[in-house]
Amino acid sequence: MDNIYIEYSFVVEPKQPAIEILIAELGEKNFESFVENETGLLAYIQKKDWKEDVLEEIFILESTEFEITYEFKEVEQTNWNEEWEKHFNPIQVEDKVSIRAPFHENPNLEYDIVIEPKMSFGTGHHETTYMMIQHLIGLNLHDKKVLDMGCGTGVLAIFAEMKGANPIDAIDIDNWCYVNSLENVERNSCKNITVLEGDAELLINRKYDVIIANINRNILLKDMNAYMSCISEKGILLLSGFYKEDIPIIDKEVSKYGMTLDVVIERNNWVSLKYIK
Repeated sequence: MDNIYIEYSFVVEPKQPAIEILIAELGEKNFESFVENETGLLAYIQKKDWKEDVLEEIFILESTEFEITYEFKEVEQTNWNEEWEKHFNPIQVEDKVSIRAPFHENPNLEYDIVIEPKMSFGTGHHETTYMMIQHLIGLNLHDKKVLDMGCGTGVLAIFAEMKGANPIDAIDIDNWCYVNSLENVERNSCKNITVLEGDAELLINRKYDVIIANINRNILLKDMNAYMSCISEKGILLLSGFYKEDIPIIDKEVSKYGMTLDVVIERNNWVSLKYIK
């Protein structure tokens, strides 16, 4: 029997960065799939996880900066592949890296990553993923031990292997992302990536030269000690998943461990930070 979902249709004005924030907040309330459309956002939650007050603590709905209205209805399980095929556009980073689905034409850049997002590649990750790719473009990853924490589709781990990293661990706590990463690792013929399902507890007794953590601010702060315990002596830490306003609190925490902020990339108020020891 198909799962029953509750579909919320949000009309959002202006759309950015409101939609990114809305997705991040809904994701913490068991909403599992998102599709951007011309007027805003469709968001889906399984009926068994739904409550009438599910939107009670979605703070952006109270913001005076955006006008957000919504309605909801019960729907049968959606064909997610069909939905994201309608809306997922290929990405090109600095004319060097393409991230595309199998049905997109290959633009023949230096690096070509093919993924089937299956909703792991939500628009909430688009800006941050783009910036992480920008960081990685400039790094020498040959034979570097790399961690992709909160790997989602596995796209950053896949790019790290393309740049010569070996070995690579890709970790996500979400089973959907874990399975999707396995599929995409195979799709890109990667040989050096180990995909793991879990959280920072998996990092005990591991060492990495480069740690990529594209996760929300609160998780980053909570797990920072775990990251620092497994980074090598001259390691590099790449962080994203938060806003420009969050830099001071992130920097205060990371600097406790003797790491120095080296590069800041900003994109539509999202930021990505590079730290060095």
